[in-house]
Parts: sequence; structure tokens; C-alpha cells
Amino acid sequence: MTLYAGLDWGGASHSICVVNDSGQIVARWDAPHDTAGLTTLIVSLRKLAPPGELPIAIERPTGLLVDTLVDAGHPIVPIHPNVVKACRPRYRAAGGKSDPGDAYMLADILRTDGHRFRPLSPISDDIRALRVLVRGRDDLVTQRIVLANQLRSLLDSFWPGAAAIFAAIDSPIALAFVSRYPTPDSAARLGEKRLASFLAQHSYSGRRSPAQLLERLRDAPVGHAQEGEVDATGELVRALAILLEQHVLQIAKLSARIEHAVAQLPDGRIIMSFPRAGRICAAQILAELGDVRRRYVSEDHLAAEAGVCPVTHASGKSRGVVFRWACNHRLRQAIICFADNSRHASPWAADIYHRAKARGCTHQHAARILARAWIRILWRAWQNHTEYDPDLHVGALKLAA
Repeated sequence: MTLYAGLDWGGASHSICVVNDSGQIVARWDAPHDTAGLTTLIVSLRKLAPPGELPIAIERPTGLLVDTLVDAGHPIVPIHPNVVKACRPRYRAAGGKSDPGDAYMLADILRTDGHRFRPLSPISDDIRALRVLVRGRDDLVTQRIVLANQLRSLLDSFWPGAAAIFAAIDSPIALAFVSRYPTPDSAARLGEKRLASFLAQHSYSGRRSPAQLLERLRDAPVGHAQEGEVDATGELVRALAILLEQHVLQIAKLSARIEHAVAQLPDGRIIMSFPRAGRICAAQILAELGDVRRRYVSEDHLAAEAGVCPVTHASGKSRGVVFRWACNHRLRQAIICFADNSRHASPWAADIYHRAKARGCTHQHAARILARAWIRILWRAWQNHTEYDPDLHVGALKLAA
């Protein structure tokens, strides 16, 4: 008798349901999310069947619970929440939802349609570590952008000059400036000599002279906040500047570690061999791509996962092509970033991009079209464990001829 398990993830506890090959419930219970609960879960599952013969369907394919089940030897089958939502009317007419009910649905979907889903393939420790670093850095970059926008908005409300004197508000020199001069009154006696000393102290490498920077500072609109409000806002400016400075510092440290890590991996060197892929962008692609070749059976599969090919709706005489929302958004962002950069170094890529623009495509659409073209080559190079060679790129050779 073949058994199938479904597990509905919860914060404090997890619902488990096991069914046989005829759909009858064999066992059902809740496992607390603690050491004792997870240990009991593994022991209870082992009593029902050997771990390798008891696949488990789950919606969320990452986390401590999944790692525990994989280490125990169970095949883990991720099922997208949209699939579960679409299947719900098969089991109940009402729109109710419960954790035990979802656990049963997952188990039964695995029983009836398990051949449509691929078991989770664990990635190597190196890729796992790289993914943690890349995703952590991406989250810090997002937080940096939020803090920078908040600081810029705050300065625009009472002292626009501090935000305009340097090109980027989150640059080290700009953060040092607003920390030293958080209010207009603190910079009232700032002259060319004092500004020149400040620039030299912080190794300013811009092309603007102290006089030009000071003119940019003075030409900005003047705020009309009251004295008490200005002092309070200055304290907030200084606090945001300190937070941003720490974010920038930590992002730089993570970037250096990521660049070193991706350069040590064979798959990292494959992706870095593409035009203008760089190290950070290559690491972002590799972190989501992984090193399990059988995960993507074709270039079309990878293109769909990366969200760079549209979705077609066709029924009778009606046909429509729409943007693909369901995909790996991190992978899409990394692939499109690489494609956009590549057109500045590859005539073949530039030709595809400009032809798409000539057809009326927006920049974003043209970049996705170019990313789709690159994925054909990237997937083949990744599958064959070979670096990109422009002398073997048929499309580029035809364009050059």
C-alpha cells in the first residue's frame, strides 16, 4: 500500500494528514513547532512507512521544517498555493478553509496528480550559503533605498540644499555631510575653506569644486520651519544618516564576500563569462538558479520560471498575451539586470534590444525580450558546464558578418 502525506505549514503547529492510494485517511495529527514536536513528527511518519517511500506535499518549500524532513529522508514535493486554491472547489462547495483540510488536500493532490510535480532537489551547501548572502544583501539594499528616500524627503521639507549638494544622498560623503550639518543653522558659517577641509577629510573624489558645491547648497530653496521644529528634525536627520551609514557599510562587506564566493564556484565562473554579467549580478542569478541541472528540463522551463516570457490565453477566436506574474521574482530581476547591462558590451544584444524598441516596446519589455534570448544561451552553457564563448555564438557571428 502506497501512502501520501500532506503538511500544512503553521506558525505554532503544523497539520499533517496521510492518505493511502485509495484516498482514505490513514493518520491525521498536529505537530507543535518545537524540538519535541518535530522529533515526534519524524518518529510518527517513520512508523507509517520508510522515509524514502513516504512523499510529503507542502506549499512552502523552504525553512527549518523542510530541512528537518529532507534530512530524515522524505521526498518533499512543493505545490504552489495557487494550485491548492484552484483545487479547493474539488473538495468542498463552500469557501471554508482549515489547516487540517488543507493538509488532506495536499496529500490527495499528491496522490492523484503527483506525476505533475517535481520533488524538491536539495542544493549544495555552497549554493545555499551564496543564496543566504545574496538574499540578505538584496534585503539590505531595499532597506537602504527606503531609508534614503525617507532622509531625502525629510531634508526636502526643511533644508533641500543638504540633499542637493551631492549626487546621491546615501553616498558616504553625503551622509557625513548631513551628520555634521543636520540643519541650516549648523551650516550657516560654512565657507569655501571649511568645505574644502571637509572634502579633503572625507576623500571627496567628485569633479565639483568647493565653490560649485557651496553654490549648489545656497541656491536650493530655503525652508520655513520654526526653530524648535528645525532642531527636532535635525536630530531625526542625524539618526537616519547613522542608520544609512551602517547599511552602506554592511552592504559593502556583504558585496565583497559575495564577489569572492561566486568567483570560487564553477557555475559562478560560467555566468560571469557572459558580457557585463559582473560578480554581484552573476551571484544573484546563480543563487536562484542553483546547481541542480534536472530542475529545469528546458530553456522554456527556465524562461517561465524567470518570468521573461508572457502567458498566452487562447480560447476559440479569442487570444491574448499577458505579463507573467507567477515566477521567481528575484531571478527575473537578476536576469533582466544582466540583459540590460549586456547590450552595452554585446552588439548582438544591442541589436535585439533596439529592434524591440523599434517595434514600439517599452524599455522594460525590450529588456525582457533580450533576457529571453540570453536564457537560451545561458541554459545551454549551464547544462554543458561550459563558459560563454562569443566566437561560438552563432547569432553574434551572423550579425558581425
